[in-house]
Amino acid sequence: MAAKILDGKAIAQKVRDEVREGVARFAAAHGRPPGLDVLLVSGDPASVTHTRNKERMSNEVGMRGRLRALPAETTEAELLAFIAELNADETVDGILVQLPLPSHIREHRALGAVDPAKDVDGLHPVNAGLLALGRPGALAPCTPVGCMRLLAEAGVQIAGARAVVVGRSNLVGRPIAELLLAQHATVSIAHSRTRDLQAICREADILVAAAGKPKLIGGDCIKEGAAVIDVGQTRNEAGKLAGDVDFDAASARAAWITPVPGGVGPMTIASLLENTLRAAEARVAAR
Repeated sequence: MAAKILDGKAIAQKVRDEVREGVARFAAAHGRPPGLDVLLVSGDPASVTHTRNKERMSNEVGMRGRLRALPAETTEAELLAFIAELNADETVDGILVQLPLPSHIREHRALGAVDPAKDVDGLHPVNAGLLALGRPGALAPCTPVGCMRLLAEAGVQIAGARAVVVGRSNLVGRPIAELLLAQHATVSIAHSRTRDLQAICREADILVAAAGKPKLIGGDCIKEGAAVIDVGQTRNEAGKLAGDVDFDAASARAAWITPVPGGVGPMTIASLLENTLRAAEARVAAR
């Protein structure tokens, strides 16, 4: 069996096109486009360049996107005050605090300060709780949302499937397990202390690898006909991105597989734009 490639670039473009149409409808109905503000606390020019892609792509779909680059010496109190200003600004529908933050700023304080209705990264405790409770409409982290769209585009049957998620981070592992569970998969979360990881992976109809360890999962870990979503992105000694899955070996057994790069990565920003549109629509509907 030769796995079919889940082309994240093409599917992300499809999502952006859908968002562009939604943004146009929103702007026509409400006299303004949805607004996304991305907060970056860093003095690193490379981080500014990377984060500016979110500003650029939000503007490309018709949103009002702004990168708010704050100096690395910004205090926690100053950041919280700035977030409070954005919470009060009715033209701001989405707020994303770019991680990681400098060590002198507590991550949980910054993420917890964002209005849950504007938390388009899905990391506020309220949104995490709603997702865990299976409540519809909860804003979920962007990468898991993108992973679910990849599975949907492939026509993968989730209900009744055995899903294994390798990784338990709040950003990817835990939320994607909740999203899979909400669609009636039987879900196991594996991690660095899981015994006989290979055997557990071999049971998966859907395997999501999000451990951040290059080629952790070899071809002998893949069930015949499985859908494999590789979230891992680690740079090797040559500077190239490597996934958690041995792509060539896994491709011989899987039915569907995402490449690295070009798989999950492009879906993350596309899903951020989708979350921002959803947040804008929900905020207007709640008035």
